Amino acid sequence: MVSIGVMVSSVTVSATNAPPVQLGSTAHFLVLAGAGITFTGPTNSTLLTGDIGTFPTTTITGLGNVILDGVNHAGDSVTQTAKTDLVTAYIDAVGRSATVTYPAASELGGLTLIPGVHRNSTSFAITGTLTLDAQGNPDAVWIFQAGSTLITAAASMVSLTNGAQARNVFWQVGSSATLGTYSVFRGTILAETSITMTTGAMIEGRTLAKNGTVTFDQQIGALPMPEAPRFTAIYREIGDSMTVVLRTTPYFLLTLEACPDLLLTNWTTIATDTPTESTWTNTDFTATSAVTQRFYRATLTL
Repeated sequence: MVSIGVMVSSVTVSATNAPPVQLGSTAHFLVLAGAGITFTGPTNSTLLTGDIGTFPTTTITGLGNVILDGVNHAGDSVTQTAKTDLVTAYIDAVGRSATVTYPAASELGGLTLIPGVHRNSTSFAITGTLTLDAQGNPDAVWIFQAGSTLITAAASMVSLTNGAQARNVFWQVGSSATLGTYSVFRGTILAETSITMTTGAMIEGRTLAKNGTVTFDQQIGALPMPEAPRFTAIYREIGDSMTVVLRTTPYFLLTLEACPDLLLTNWTTIATDTPTESTWTNTDFTATSAVTQRFYRATLTL
């Protein structure tokens, strides 16, 4: 388990920055499939941090080859809800208006790209290194729309610079995606059909396949680090309570703590929740009118 948190923060969002794709409950899934999941390779050769699930085909082959730091939801109700949310997220991604349009079968390797919606009516390929430059904006968003396929070459890389975050990179793929051997990939793949991770490929992101399979072969995969919660308001109106308002990442466990003096031993948990919206409000009834000093901190748990 990994926790991230803040005590004090501010919010700066570019007015022209595209909003991220709304993933809903799929945000917690590293692997989500429609027609089954396959893990090949020796025992314990794939290391995954994040949940997995598949529906309507619930077959998972080679689970003994995986060390999973997450929950295997198989085809349970959580997976079924996530598959519904995946359809919504896919429609969101494919429906964005392009800011950059590429000729057929574009090679992205060797390019440095600024944020935006990048569209190719057929396919994207990556050979060598693709660099995504946030230009100092940690909220910068990239959405890649491939009409058919996404294929990365062996030892290729998606590199993030100047504040770019893997959580804000999305790859909508009209058919299937294949990540080459020992490639390093960043971002969430939303594929219409299947996703294949060939031997040794690594991903910081998500592999979300609407209708097909997801295949791993001796991989390391991890969810991207979610945005840390940000305090946007703390105030007392009347009565014996304080109102705390946070901007947070939905579908991750949020813990709010309070302390009178910042001593490490005096922090007390006053609320835990898994919000479904990015704005979260809590009323702290322990902050009575007699309380003259109060500190808060919030953490997210993956």
